[in-house]
Amino acid sequence: MDPPSRTFERRALRIPLRSSVTLEADLGLPAASRGIVLFAHGSGSSRFSPRNREVATSLNEAGLATLLVDLLTPDEEAVDQRTRELRFDIDMLADRLVGLTDWLRGYEPTAGLRIGYFGGSTGAGAALVAAAQRPDTVHAVVSRGGRPDLAGQALERVRAPTLLIVGGSDGPVIDMNWQALAALRCEKRLSLVPGATHLFEEPDALGAVSKLARDWFRDHLDPSRSTKK
Repeated sequence: MDPPSRTFERRALRIPLRSSVTLEADLGLPAASRGIVLFAHGSGSSRFSPRNREVATSLNEAGLATLLVDLLTPDEEAVDQRTRELRFDIDMLADRLVGLTDWLRGYEPTAGLRIGYFGGSTGAGAALVAAAQRPDTVHAVVSRGGRPDLAGQALERVRAPTLLIVGGSDGPVIDMNWQALAALRCEKRLSLVPGATHLFEEPDALGAVSKLARDWFRDHLDPSRSTKK
């Protein structure tokens, strides 16, 4: 369910980037927003991901703006459906997140808001690479069932407080996240959701993700609550 319309605005956007690519996005903008979260979807997903949209609604209800965006163009998405290559092009996806971040800083409704990233699956790797490239702009990162290992050596350069959320029954991904946690040199935490698998499809699993993400972003993006900056 969407937040009440009298205190919430949704905008469909087409965002041009410096690389001559235009991306489709949905902006959720509560009144008096206390920060904005840019979503980096995982492999084979899009801005219509029901899991990301559920998390975004929870963030909107907490007074945080959200930007759900397709990181691939329709033509690129068609290619990726055949080859499954572009979804693993972490450098390209990170570059687009950086471009979107810069755009948010210049877009009047969001220009004064602290920015966070929410990355799922492979999107988490791209989010961490982008956060390393914008250490003074990105104030928080949350990874859901992510592949932070795909960020490689960029992990050591991340300065944004980072929360890694993993399903308690997502064995191989748990190991990847523990290794990434050890490489991070910022404020960091790993939270396991008991009984959850990779897609958090179990009852209440995604609700637990939403609560963890909401609290992390409110603590680090809301100027009245932030203990970081």
